[in-house]
Amino acid sequence: MSVILLHKATVVTGEKEDVGSILIVEDRISDVYYTENEDFDARIEEASERYEDIEIWNLEGKYVMAGGIDAHVHFREPGLTHKADIGTESRAAVAGGVTSVIDMPNTKPATVTAEALKDKLDSVQDRPMANIGFHIGATNENLEEIRSLVAYGKPEIGLKASQIAGVKVFMGSSTGNMLVDDSAAISGLFGIKEKPVAVHCEDEATIKASLAAAVEKYGEDIPFSEHENIRSRRACIKSTIKAMEMAIKNRTRLTLCHISTKEELEMVRAAKLSNPDIIAETSCNYLWFSDEDYERLGSRLKCNPSVKTPADRKALREGLCNGLIDTIGSDHAPHLPSEKEGKYCNVPSGLPSIQQSLPVLLTIAAEEDIPLTRIASVFSEKASEIYGLKRGRIRYGYAADLVIFDKDKEFTVRAEDQYSKCGWTPYEGEKLKGYIEAVLVNGKTAYRNGQMAENGTGRLLEFKGLDR
Repeated sequence: MSVILLHKATVVTGEKEDVGSILIVEDRISDVYYTENEDFDARIEEASERYEDIEIWNLEGKYVMAGGIDAHVHFREPGLTHKADIGTESRAAVAGGVTSVIDMPNTKPATVTAEALKDKLDSVQDRPMANIGFHIGATNENLEEIRSLVAYGKPEIGLKASQIAGVKVFMGSSTGNMLVDDSAAISGLFGIKEKPVAVHCEDEATIKASLAAAVEKYGEDIPFSEHENIRSRRACIKSTIKAMEMAIKNRTRLTLCHISTKEELEMVRAAKLSNPDIIAETSCNYLWFSDEDYERLGSRLKCNPSVKTPADRKALREGLCNGLIDTIGSDHAPHLPSEKEGKYCNVPSGLPSIQQSLPVLLTIAAEEDIPLTRIASVFSEKASEIYGLKRGRIRYGYAADLVIFDKDKEFTVRAEDQYSKCGWTPYEGEKLKGYIEAVLVNGKTAYRNGQMAENGTGRLLEFKGLDR
């Protein structure tokens, strides 16, 4: 029996930050002891006597949080494994303190059928270092299939509804071209009750008009700084208004993915009064970068939706602090360096960023005086609630998915340290706080002292749903 005691660390949850010890038995959290309690020493002694082979990690001065749950990643399997795969990207996730990920459906082929999703599940095997699950993608034609799958799964091929995380709807085109623009299909998708519905909100007509204007002005030599004007705030706001109106009408469990503007955030504040199940997700990219970085990073900052202004970044950071931002999804989207070279219209959108998720959040928390309890909430706890996972919390019976870090230790991001197959990050050269010392996944050491475990420690995720 494997027994580990994480001893006298500063334990951070969404409720409090306090010194304590965490007892891990096999793959689960067996107990949490806090030094403020009078019986702390006695309970630690009792645990040490009960388990003869207990392994004690002395973590005084270190911090422990539940490992991150990132519900918005693009690991590129199947069909695009030259740039990323489940094995490499799950290692990047763990190196960034993320222990569970949910992959998006815009792959080749797209994950828009039961068979495609089952193929993904079957392909996982023992490769991932992090736990992994999958969203199914919506199209203009597959509404009825999705309705059946989220309620019943597809028993004849061995697919359970609990293996489906949520439904992804692209209300604006992005990598993979899975645009859903049929009004009847969109209306029906927002009527789904069994699973969360995650939406990419950008108005396609607005984007096309802005791109045409840029081509007319610049020809083939569109500067990358125009990306903010092409994938504009107007395109985001117009589409988000439509999504929230339907979510309020249908009481949809809606996740607004990668919010990038201050206006959208204020709309979320108002919309939550009518439907508290509207979830605001943003990415660290929008909390860290602004349009001032296009000149320096060029194509390497091209992502959808676009990075906006310093005022938007400030508003998003305030939303992180005050609780308006519910979750952080990295939108980790690797492309090879060679693919990010060339003219604006030929360069794909997307940034590899998951390895920097927690350090960026910890650095921002230090800069903006944001309590670490808020970081614990957005990094894992809210996603645990949304997707019905018994992970992502430091609590009895929950999976022992944990990240240990030095809150104040600084480091400089280097390309050679990246685990992602693409081998680069837009954060290269940035000085961040929050050095990750160890990560446990299902009670096993996945990463420690800069070394990744040889064998995968992750499992397939199961989501709370209506299996029948």
